[in-house]
Amino acid sequence: MIQFFYENLPETVNADYTNWLEEIILSEEKKLGEINYIFCDDEYLLKINQDYLQHDYYTDIITFDSVKGKTISGEIFVSLQRISDNASTLSKNYEEELRRVLAHGILHLCGYKDKTEDEETEMRKKEDFYIAKYN
Repeated sequence: MIQFFYENLPETVNADYTNWLEEIILSEEKKLGEINYIFCDDEYLLKINQDYLQHDYYTDIITFDSVKGKTISGEIFVSLQRISDNASTLSKNYEEELRRVLAHGILHLCGYKDKTEDEETEMRKKEDFYIAKYN
């Protein structure tokens, strides 16, 4: 089950993304467990980054993995403020940048990493592939 929660924000993310996200999981030959997206602002996500990862910088997403075998579960924290800023900086559409980040979290749960240049390239290709499938 995929659920959306909001921390101090109005509900603004379209629940229609659920089917698309489930399709990503199935395409990656995984099973859907419990995935919670928690939408928040920059300060909320910065505090999580500092408290749990000892990182002192803003980010658009943090994924906490609870995967067991092929069953994908976890909590995905997303800063809608950071997505908006990134979309503006990159001259991208907000909805497309949001879809990229939503897919990014699922791909992390599916086992994709983005720490090295090669991993980041592979992650970006997967994001682009699934964004194209959404459209």
